[in-house]
Amino acid sequence: MAEMQEAAAGMAEATNPDNLSLETVYDIPVQITVVLGRTSMQVNQLLKLGRGAVIELDKKVGEPIDIFVNNRLVARGEVVVFEERIGITMTEIIKTDKH
Repeated sequence: MAEMQEAAAGMAEATNPDNLSLETVYDIPVQITVVLGRTSMQVNQLLKLGRGAVIELDKKVGEPIDIFVNNRLVARGEVVVFEERIGITMTEIIKTDKH
């Protein structure tokens, strides 16, 4: 009987979120999406676009961009260029209420 109680206590401890270390989530893949801006247009306008066409977005130069993790807004940031690559630097973490 004592062995069963110890095993049950061990299982409860292992499944308690307060006891999980951060390392247990390090290998979970997440999808990161960076939204530079948005626009809408009719299909016929879209079909007329060609190479070099410019699509005007709803954001202005210098405005923060939205950073989503698994479709949830988590931060805002700025576009940076690093060694001929485009990157993002986070400037604000968005705090949301836990559900």
